[in-house]
Amino acid sequence: QVQLVESGGGSVQAGGSLRLSCAVSGYSDVKFCLGWFRRASGKEREGVATLDFIGRTIHEDSVKGRFTISRDDSKNTLYLQMNSLKPEDTAMYYCAADPRWDGGWCGLEEEAFRYWGQGTQVTVSS
Repeated sequence: QVQLVESGGGSVQAGGSLRLSCAVSGYSDVKFCLGWFRRASGKEREGVATLDFIGRTIHEDSVKGRFTISRDDSKNTLYLQMNSLKPEDTAMYYCAADPRWDGGWCGLEEEAFRYWGQGTQVTVSS
């Protein structure tokens, strides 16, 4: 069973930075799509960034140039570096994984991801 455990959330002032981590375990010889999603209070969950098995990334328009998704295969860990944070980035952030990578780009649609972490809260104050 694939398990995802996020960490690194917290409270920061606008303009600050945070790095979220997601430890991925419980798999072997699987080619994953990996992603970060977020849900702000009263809103639907939305895709933030995705990373496919060969390292291609997609970042949602509102975070381009500020957030970067990456992974460290030696640590089985997915990261989201968040810089220049804005109050509108306040949300619960979730990491997600799906083992059905077929060679294409990993999109930002949550229904394409099978496994989810429990989430970590990010709060940005003005």
